[in-house]
Amino acid sequence: MKSDTLKNLLLLIIAIALIAIAVRPYAQPPAAQAQSVAPYSFFIEPGVQMLRQPDGTGQLYGRVIVDLRNGKVWGFPTYGLDTYPTNPLEGKPTTSHPFQLGKFAFEDTSK
Repeated sequence: MKSDTLKNLLLLIIAIALIAIAVRPYAQPPAAQAQSVAPYSFFIEPGVQMLRQPDGTGQLYGRVIVDLRNGKVWGFPTYGLDTYPTNPLEGKPTTSHPFQLGKFAFEDTSK
């Protein structure tokens, strides 16, 4: 008789604990975390721009991308008006290698 009472008491405690675990997310939802850091903090300018090579040797179409961690501005050539790199003479995907266009001094804004 005593073991039945002990068993029922333990089952009641387990049931109450499980109910508390199940109800907690609804009663106390976790706070939203908006400060997560993306692995790549880039701003990609919409559309395609005419990029001038820094050494002045030429111009070509490409995408402008700003690295928000350090303010460097990169140009990724697309070789045309498409928003992704293309080469109509080759039937395979093209890889675009960036070149630095300039730098924004973000650190000066906190002075």
